Amino acid sequence: MAPDLNTTLSKKTFVFGMKVWVFTGVLVGVFIVIVLVVLSICVTSRRKSRRVSGMLPLSRISIASKEIKEIGVDHVSAIQQGPRPHDGIETESEKVLLYSNKAYDYSISGSDDHTEIYAIGSGEGSKEASALHRPSDSIPPDTSPLAGLPDFSQLGWGHWFTLRDLELATMHFSNDNIIGEGGYGVVYRGQLINGTPVAVKKLLNVGQAEREFRVEVEAFGHVRHKNLVRLLGYCIEGTHRILVYEYVDNGNLEQWLHGALSQYGYLTWEARIKILLGTAKALAYLHEAIEPKIVHRDIKASNILIDDEFNAKLSDFGLAKLLGAGKSHITTRVMGTFGYVAPEYAKSGLLNEKSDVYSFGVVLLEAITGRDPVDYGRPTHEVNLVDWLKMMVGSKRSEEVVDPNIERKPSVSELKRALLTALRCVDPDSDKRPKMSQVARMLNSEENPIPRQDRRPRKGHATATKMESGKQERGPRRHK
Repeated sequence: MAPDLNTTLSKKTFVFGMKVWVFTGVLVGVFIVIVLVVLSICVTSRRKSRRVSGMLPLSRISIASKEIKEIGVDHVSAIQQGPRPHDGIETESEKVLLYSNKAYDYSISGSDDHTEIYAIGSGEGSKEASALHRPSDSIPPDTSPLAGLPDFSQLGWGHWFTLRDLELATMHFSNDNIIGEGGYGVVYRGQLINGTPVAVKKLLNVGQAEREFRVEVEAFGHVRHKNLVRLLGYCIEGTHRILVYEYVDNGNLEQWLHGALSQYGYLTWEARIKILLGTAKALAYLHEAIEPKIVHRDIKASNILIDDEFNAKLSDFGLAKLLGAGKSHITTRVMGTFGYVAPEYAKSGLLNEKSDVYSFGVVLLEAITGRDPVDYGRPTHEVNLVDWLKMMVGSKRSEEVVDPNIERKPSVSELKRALLTALRCVDPDSDKRPKMSQVARMLNSEENPIPRQDRRPRKGHATATKMESGKQERGPRRHK
């Protein structure tokens, strides 16, 4: 039998005279090669399709983006109502920034008091977006920072940049273009091919950076407000995760308050209140005008950018959390910046929008006093800004807390309103803290920061009520 098989396999075929066993081996080899080629084509095709329509490991993005929608905003738009206390003030009081040789002025126009709020469509993108409030100074479509770029985006908003686009914009991520660094990434200044300056945030390849990327794209891709730094687009290519923002080139509040930009002068009282008012409006929008509401979770002076007209631009949303309808709070790992974190959140991990209110109150105190939230270089009783401020107000020494670098001191009523607003924000009882829309009204009008029903002295509110009931001499402040 074996000799017959050997004889059969040794016979020559009609194909180039090859023996049967050689021909059989060639056929098997060709079949294997064909299978490998087909598999390779399938894998390559699948990768390309992912890059075009679903490559992102962000299966939640489109769902989360569709869930963010506008709700009634009458209570938020009320921020804009009422008389503006700045009207009729002499020109000198409208100076935002004092320089050694010159001053830069700003006029408080009606458009500054409007809040930009846009309806978010769920699927049709910009076709279904309609302005609920259309401020007079809104940016016309033809001046969009994305004008002239290919109109394409994975999510129906912004722009999906390629890695090559951003390498060109930042000169291959040159160290000379670095404008900021954090725990999860580096921020570069760049310029798009249409000439638009941008801030390019290149995230490090770590787990928390991936989460930060998801949060910022999902939560902030659709939101629009004049006091929020606008997220223009993103890049996902290989392991690269990059976010592209509008470029705000006038520093941040921390730099202006604590000397990094002191060579240009110091912020006036009016400028500080204008910046804090814009920040309050941005937070009111995040907390009260969209669903689900967004808790920023890292409100601090360095995250409040300032544009050329000294408008606030709230930035850095990597730690933000979404708080859905019907949820009073969520439990999460405590994160934030020491000195700004609300005490109840630090102790229990229970987070809601009132945590942002507390942090805002600390920033407001920082702007009033020019002091850091925690400063171990000071005497023991002055290390913690909030505790020191409460002690000073309780001792009726509130006029001594004003930043000495402010040339034109605020009036007694202006200082009193700002301090009472801040004290309400940092109330140890989170339930007694005001909403951010209320805070904005307090800063923007003569409305008393303490409601009538809360003016009775009671335990836990001695500091605020002492200041409210104390009779202080009114009159113009002297310049130091």
